[in-house]
Amino acid sequence: MTQEKRCIPSHVAIIMDGNGRWAQKRNQLRAIGHQAGLKAVRKIVAYAASLKIKVLTLYAFSSENWKRPPNEVSALISLFIYALNREIKKLHKNNVRLNIIGDISYFSEHLQNLIVCAQNLTKNNSGLVLNIAANYGGRWDILQSAKKMAMQFKNGEITLDEMTEEHFSSAMSMSEFPEVDLVIRTGGEYRISNFLLWQIAYSELYFTDTLWPDFDQNLFDEAINIFNTRERRFGGIHNKELSC
Repeated sequence: MTQEKRCIPSHVAIIMDGNGRWAQKRNQLRAIGHQAGLKAVRKIVAYAASLKIKVLTLYAFSSENWKRPPNEVSALISLFIYALNREIKKLHKNNVRLNIIGDISYFSEHLQNLIVCAQNLTKNNSGLVLNIAANYGGRWDILQSAKKMAMQFKNGEITLDEMTEEHFSSAMSMSEFPEVDLVIRTGGEYRISNFLLWQIAYSELYFTDTLWPDFDQNLFDEAINIFNTRERRFGGIHNKELSC
């Protein structure tokens, strides 16, 4: 399938799984695997931008990741800080808009400030939107939207009849972006792991055994090609105009 004829999804979300196992297979610390994973992120972000994908969402740190050993959590947070310090200028130069989704209040004040500065620096960029899910969970996202709607009802701002799916969606993370077309999970696991539970209701799912540090442009192409073979009906009948 030629790139000119295939349909490029507007919004791709990736569960980047397998950094630790990649390192263990090489008798290295899991932290080395996360560093290798960052290199893969650089390549995939650049390739997504070249494909004119509008939004790329990466699952970097889930709300459940706090349960990992303290030294690994510390390494992940340190890598996040490193990436914000080292990568943001390059992202800005390449017209990428960075957006962090998740409950960042759990992070240190220093990291929160870095996040705010990085988002402010790139907020007017018109190229690829790069969402990084950090301390994010799909259940948390739904709950925080429900709380916002409950408060609006309590304050008399909305009625029960105005509590629609559309209104609920408007309080969710990434409400300003198109819904996810394609979800990719690396690492050989076949589950969603509390990722974007609301936003992927009609997404196509693609799973690969490849560990995240080894995921490259060719495998990204393969996922998009598989996406092009799917018939997307969104609960209705076949409609070519809805296939992408």
